[in-house]
Amino acid sequence: MDTYHRLHAKPNSRSIVSSSGGGVSTLPPRIPHGQELMLSLNNIEVIYDDVILVLKGMSMQVEEGQIVALLGANGAGKSTTLKAISGLLKPEDGEVTDGEIIFEDQPIHNREASSIVRMGVFQVMEGRRVFEHLTVEENLRAGAYIRKDRGNVGKDMALVYEYFPRLKERRNQTAGYLSGGEQQMLAIGRAMMARPKLMMLDEPSLGLAPLLVKEIFNIIQRINQERGVTILLVEQNARLALGIADYAFIMESGRIVLEGEPAVLADNPDVREFYLGLTEVGKRKSYREVKHYKRRKRWLS
Repeated sequence: MDTYHRLHAKPNSRSIVSSSGGGVSTLPPRIPHGQELMLSLNNIEVIYDDVILVLKGMSMQVEEGQIVALLGANGAGKSTTLKAISGLLKPEDGEVTDGEIIFEDQPIHNREASSIVRMGVFQVMEGRRVFEHLTVEENLRAGAYIRKDRGNVGKDMALVYEYFPRLKERRNQTAGYLSGGEQQMLAIGRAMMARPKLMMLDEPSLGLAPLLVKEIFNIIQRINQERGVTILLVEQNARLALGIADYAFIMESGRIVLEGEPAVLADNPDVREFYLGLTEVGKRKSYREVKHYKRRKRWLS
């Protein structure tokens, strides 16, 4: 596709990077192959305070059992997308004004957050949101408040401690005194206690040391593979996210502009330069060289 057609692509379409050698093409939203479609966002619009349009015809799909990465710069609309799915827009004076969100064949864009959680959707918020005045174990029990099978809560808590041994060591400690990495582990563990079908993680690497980030991402991958939990991962660290994802979407200015398999996206020259910080010959670029990318992006309409 030439530069002119990339610049004038329709907003309700997106560029799909193919592994078949055909390069980048502008196509309608993809139809999943071989797996059940768990979540679908169909041309949704989100407005804050009745005037600020944040999501502009946003469409994406998440297949059951996958790790799906949602990438993009600050302000692209990634967190708003998660809040639209989990029903957390209302407390921030936001609402879905157009389109639909379908989870397991049921529309959820007009449901309350508590109802969406009971359907099996759990969001781990950005910033390691824990109940700081409660102990680690009390935080974990809070994650199971919607469950009716109280007899299995202890079993699942033992499972969380198996994934996060540090939490077991600190189970009687007040959560506010944990390190940043331990609080992130606790937030993910609390989500596990709800037995979610879909776990949405908003910037789990934010503010953490590289070794801790690697450990947490390995555990996220294990939760997906061993527990069968579908993961929707919002992350600015594109390299990390593409390393564990089965499929990835890239957002800009409130809509999806590029999608594809992680290995193919990572080989795309635009993604390599704007999100991985690499030139075509593999050299890492400085911030000064990359910061003017908005004037050069070829996939935006």
